[in-house]
Amino acid sequence: MIPRLAFAVLLAAPPAFADVSGSYTAEGRNPDGSAYSGRADLVEADGVVSVQWQVGSQSYSGQGPINGDIVTVDWGQNTPVVYVVMPDGELHGTWADGLALEKLTPR
Repeated sequence: MIPRLAFAVLLAAPPAFADVSGSYTAEGRNPDGSAYSGRADLVEADGVVSVQWQVGSQSYSGQGPINGDIVTVDWGQNTPVVYVVMPDGELHGTWADGLALEKLTPR
């Protein structure tokens, strides 16, 4: 049994952040079902993740908080990209309000 004080300290501890900084291969499906691939570079600092995507000749960027294993990236569209950090280091995400998918695999 955990003593009450220790339990209170556990509840007050900030969530652990995954280390997501690095270069990734991006693979996804657009809302229309077409596939795409490219690269994404992520930098995490002080609980904020900055993302730079390169898909063909197009580049996109955004940033947002990491909370435990969830990364929410505002990239200037109506809805963010929301990733779940998987145990193997991949990030699995949705965008376009869940109509599109993306997987980031560490390079």
